[in-house]
Amino acid sequence: MRDSLACASARLRVCRYNKAVSMKTIYVGCQLKYYVHTPTSFLLNISAAMNDFQRICNERIEVTPDQPLEQCQVGPLGNRLFRLIGQPGPLSIGYQAEVELRSAAVDSNNVGESNYSSLPPEVLIFLNPSRYCESDKLNRFAMNEFGWLLPGYSRVTAICNWTFDHLTYTPGSTGPSTTACDVLLQRAGVCRDYAHVAISLCRAMGIPARYVAGYAVHLQPPDFHGFFEAFLDGRWFLFDATRMAPVGGFVRIGTGRDAADVAFATLVGAAESVEMSVWANDSDSFGGGPGPDDVRSGLSSA
Repeated sequence: MRDSLACASARLRVCRYNKAVSMKTIYVGCQLKYYVHTPTSFLLNISAAMNDFQRICNERIEVTPDQPLEQCQVGPLGNRLFRLIGQPGPLSIGYQAEVELRSAAVDSNNVGESNYSSLPPEVLIFLNPSRYCESDKLNRFAMNEFGWLLPGYSRVTAICNWTFDHLTYTPGSTGPSTTACDVLLQRAGVCRDYAHVAISLCRAMGIPARYVAGYAVHLQPPDFHGFFEAFLDGRWFLFDATRMAPVGGFVRIGTGRDAADVAFATLVGAAESVEMSVWANDSDSFGGGPGPDDVRSGLSSA
């Protein structure tokens, strides 16, 4: 059993408009059970991220049977992962954390799009096509659907609305090789697919967008959740095209170009998943913050 009190520092972005900062405490966690057939390497992306908007008050990870556990940071965004070697037999991994969220809400009507020439260098990569987000194949379609709309937060909201209206949330309808274009053809998917479609359409419109994996308060059934961020007016804003949970209750695990960068578990060897449970609970029963369908306020937490 390992305990840690964690804090992190990150560069604060300056916002040109008035914003209301809210704080809330979320309790998150998961229990993963496997049966390992041969020695297997596990890379686990299940720990809450640390940044200026998300502070870990305490956390704990427990591996049974007990064995060495390495914590490492992976990728340009420093996603925090755990690595271990599972030996043959039952393996249980439990994680829990108390996380304090500090999110900035602004009037979405005042949020425009950033000019390409003013985009920070580290943001440019999120305009490019990626493994699951084939934005280069969707330029004409995106322009026909969204090119006539007012640039800014409202256009990203329109992309989310289109994704929600034209896809059917169907567990088991997609797999690890399903891309945004595949989902657009079959018109069905799960949370990661909704995010991939919305990200692809944003990028096709010249709006930087990236995938976020995390825990979500009020998500039913409870699971790891995939949502996304769009870079608008100099900062990242949260969106969820599934409308399954309020964005004010999202706890970030990792961020990447798409889901390939932030899989919750990567296994090399022979092991099978036996059981998985995930939870995210608000200490205040989530009495405030934008709901799943509330687009009046833009919420930034990165």
